[in-house]
Amino acid sequence: MRVPRIGSFFFRNKMEAKKRLANFIAGEFVEPLNGKYIDSFNPATGEADCEVPDSDEADVAKAVQAAKKAFPAWAKLTPEQRSKILLRIADLIEQNLESFAQEESRDQGKPVSLARAMDIPRAVANFRFFASAVLHHEEASTLYEGSVNYTVRTPLGVAGLISPWYEPSTRTKHSNALMLGICRCIYLHGRLLRL
Repeated sequence: MRVPRIGSFFFRNKMEAKKRLANFIAGEFVEPLNGKYIDSFNPATGEADCEVPDSDEADVAKAVQAAKKAFPAWAKLTPEQRSKILLRIADLIEQNLESFAQEESRDQGKPVSLARAMDIPRAVANFRFFASAVLHHEEASTLYEGSVNYTVRTPLGVAGLISPWYEPSTRTKHSNALMLGICRCIYLHGRLLRL
């Protein structure tokens, strides 16, 4: 599985020389189908730092279809293979810690030192935690009033996630690491995805 190059999710708006984020669908960074963008403001300065896709139902449908298409191959991966992918993502985030800290600061208006010392390392730790957890995930059965309840971990399909607008680096990456490690295949919709 190919991991996209860090930083490749920005296009340049030639007229304003402002960063422009893209949607990540089917393994590629793409513009929203409607071509619309909205400004993302740096809370610390009040200035528009970049443009983010103003995605609509068509982008969601395209992402869900891509996730459904990817699901059979992802569902066949062993826990060890999924763990290696999560560890690779953690390594890439860690290798690019300073870039992520700068972007997190601009997006959230927090000091770079806080993003560098807490937020980005926490995102790395989340991916590493779930990379390990997927290797130790067990099936379960319990007795209850003369019956046996079984918990069987079987991939069922695509799951949608909605990320909160605050602290996207830690919360979004925590959710992604969990879903990719345990649940297998996701479509994520949120204000800003920085992987």
